[in-house]
Amino acid sequence: MSIFQKIRSYFSSTEAVEDPMKYLIVGIGNLHPDYDETRHNIGFDVVDALAKEYDVKYEHKQLAEIGSFKFKGRTIFLAKPSTYVNRSGKAVRYWMQQHKISKPNLLVVVDDLNLDFGKLRLRKKGKDGGHNGLKDINQMIGQDYARLRIGIGNNFPKGRQVDFVLGKWSNEEMNEIPTIIKKATKGITDFCTIGPDFTAGKINNPI
Repeated sequence: MSIFQKIRSYFSSTEAVEDPMKYLIVGIGNLHPDYDETRHNIGFDVVDALAKEYDVKYEHKQLAEIGSFKFKGRTIFLAKPSTYVNRSGKAVRYWMQQHKISKPNLLVVVDDLNLDFGKLRLRKKGKDGGHNGLKDINQMIGQDYARLRIGIGNNFPKGRQVDFVLGKWSNEEMNEIPTIIKKATKGITDFCTIGPDFTAGKINNPI
């Protein structure tokens, strides 16, 4: 190997090193205003609440709106894919590569029909559970990444699942959404500091 090849190899390997103090939090949803305040956009709502709390300014960049903030020595990136839910994986993979995020430092925030309304579940890996956003991410990077699932319930007539998921919250649900989002944002900062196992213990089995 020539000296130039050695130099190129050194810098290539250096650039590929993942930073253990960087985290990527991806909310799943649809950016179009028609989807605001819908059940399918709860992932966006959670990262938006975190952005507001830490004064994050999003920038519209490749495949996503993205911003970042510092928290206890960590750099936390917030991303809202602009690819629509069904193509979320491309944005997740791209921003992991751009910011050298290791898979254990990725957290995807997503709505879940299989959980009762307001329930939170943090898992370090898993199948898509019928969610097209998770399905696309699994295809792009595998199943071994953390996801924070937020229950939206399944109170809909047979054959009306799409209408329910893309529908607006009821007035009763809207009254509870701020509390649910607050629990979720606390779970995210815990995930980035005390890790997924301890955070799951707090979120999945609240006292």
